[in-house]
Amino acid sequence: MSSIENKGKVIYLDNAATTKMSEEVKEAMDPYLEEKFGNASTMYGYGETSRQALEKARKTIAGTLEAKPSEIFFTSGGSESDNWAVKCIAGEYKHKGKHIITSKIEHHAILNSCKYLEELGYEVTYLDVDEYGMVSPEAVYRAIREDTTLITIMFGNNEVGTIEPVFSIGKIAREKDVLFHTDAVQAYAQVPISVRHYPVDLLSASAHKFHGPKGVGFLYIREGVQIPSFIHGGSQEKGKRAGTENIAGIVGMGKAAELAAKGMRAGMYRETMLRNYLIEKIVHEIPDVRVNGHRTKRLPGNVSVSFKGVDGASLLILLDEDGICASGGSACNTGESRISYVIKELGVPEDYAAGTVRMTLSRDTGRSDIDAAVESLKRNIDRLRD
Repeated sequence: MSSIENKGKVIYLDNAATTKMSEEVKEAMDPYLEEKFGNASTMYGYGETSRQALEKARKTIAGTLEAKPSEIFFTSGGSESDNWAVKCIAGEYKHKGKHIITSKIEHHAILNSCKYLEELGYEVTYLDVDEYGMVSPEAVYRAIREDTTLITIMFGNNEVGTIEPVFSIGKIAREKDVLFHTDAVQAYAQVPISVRHYPVDLLSASAHKFHGPKGVGFLYIREGVQIPSFIHGGSQEKGKRAGTENIAGIVGMGKAAELAAKGMRAGMYRETMLRNYLIEKIVHEIPDVRVNGHRTKRLPGNVSVSFKGVDGASLLILLDEDGICASGGSACNTGESRISYVIKELGVPEDYAAGTVRMTLSRDTGRSDIDAAVESLKRNIDRLRD
């Protein structure tokens, strides 16, 4: 029986998988789940109320990116946004060429979309990363060909937290007249992102990563970028993404984005301090451990560590018995190889790699939570090593 069922407090350290929806978001959504239930595509009062809420959320999200509201398109989440960006840009610009550049540590929504395109005759260059999980802008530059139509590199890695050199890569793409997409699912609302500053053409995000509801996200599409519809049907989202809109979810995402933007600076500082505190405690109190990802150029709340001579799955089970929720890597990879492909690409030795644990913090994480998690790690790692 899980500790969630038989103990008191649960310490949740898997916020990269999903976050707890905030009360303010729930309160904003409630009216659109009950009395304000109208379809935004209708012309009577109920529909107008929903349509106004939809456009308010679009304007709010656009403001957080310094984008235009007309550049924000609502989706069901990060995976749909990634699929739309990669597959539809490839199809729209195939007259120019059928070559795409990405990295070997992208989210599976990107990697599997690229594999799908390879089956259709496209060529994909998968770039290596260094020991910190960093993509080299120079490698991107060298990989560009005359027939390259898209570069897709994530903003921040979901497993090890490394923040990629998005500005430099985007600048190269712009100079070479190649479209640039970034999967910002882990970074949006965690670190400041301005599409006026970062030369990106498309950007993906998902509400449940920043205390919003599950099942809703958005794709930023820079004005002037030609991209076909991903879901065909009605005229919703300017005819680009058919289907009756999830008004409650979109309202919730808008509220979550608003709250994240307001608390960005203080939240980044607090989570970075707690992250560094957690890393230092682990490094100083537990022998034979490696920290994965870049030590400074990383997402504020991400800690990925690998313990030598430990089975990660067994450790996660023991942590759960102590009420600690953590993961071995991406939630989307559960049930696959015991060693994450991201960890492999970083070159982590196998005797460490098998003992990888990812702990990701949020605004709800406290210092006492970290102290308790480290005590549990120490006790259970000793137990497993013995």
